[in-house]
Amino acid sequence: MYTVRNQRCSVSKRTAQIKDCLEALYARYNRREFIGSDPLQFVYEYSNPADMEVVAFLAADLAYGRVQQIQKSLADLLGRMGKSPYAFVRNFGKADRRSLTGFKHRFTTGRDISDLLQLLRNVFEQSGSIEKHFLLGYNKDDENILPALTKFCDTLSAMYAREHNGQISRGLKYLLTSPTGGSVCKRLNLFLRWMVRDDDVDTGLWKSVDKTKLIVPVDVHMARLCRILGFHDRKTVSLSTAIKITKSFTEIEPNDPVKYDFALTRVGIVEDCDGNYRPSCRKCELSGFCSK
Repeated sequence: MYTVRNQRCSVSKRTAQIKDCLEALYARYNRREFIGSDPLQFVYEYSNPADMEVVAFLAADLAYGRVQQIQKSLADLLGRMGKSPYAFVRNFGKADRRSLTGFKHRFTTGRDISDLLQLLRNVFEQSGSIEKHFLLGYNKDDENILPALTKFCDTLSAMYAREHNGQISRGLKYLLTSPTGGSVCKRLNLFLRWMVRDDDVDTGLWKSVDKTKLIVPVDVHMARLCRILGFHDRKTVSLSTAIKITKSFTEIEPNDPVKYDFALTRVGIVEDCDGNYRPSCRKCELSGFCSK
């Protein structure tokens, strides 16, 4: 027990020491000019908040795979949805299902997207917006956003199952991955970051959710960098890993634990960092904390 306690103190001290480095990364990368490598770029192609919310949800849900493929798939999908994605969903019907025939992003098909859009149409009819539906399960006294995210995913899945003999397709289940099974839920946590935080990158469209409750959306880049920084030591990333990483960031920035997510992932995406030392690493703010 003594050893474990000292390890925890060591990690806490380490996270405090790198705050200046993270702030430097934030100043360098957390700017609109860098969203070209991020699916968030599609959200800013719209000015209507209702359209932006729909596009953000779809962009985050399809944010898996290679960057180029994600961009190609989103351009294809949004092109099929016309000038107003919100109006497309609000009036979604059989003809719109047919218009999505042939869409495919890795293992997500046009049918999966159609099922998701039908659920969103139900959400709009019942609650008015994705935010208002999410707030039905949100409790400001919860430790973090995960209980609300669980209720959000589970209620949508149940809504679909009621209309399909108690079954939910594998494709839709992937798009609505719930924290219940221990998944890291990277894509939906990414959506929540986009909606809740408000700066030059994140939209801040949602005003009723506390950003201190957010969980870091851990992808391969974030997992690698956080392992290098000593925030976790796990080879397999799970929800518990994301929680542990978030707690480390909370020690650094208690009021905004997800603040550095975009900037840190640019190190992997823009700078192509793979955790191995290269001469160019000397220019990186994190070089002093990485293993040589």
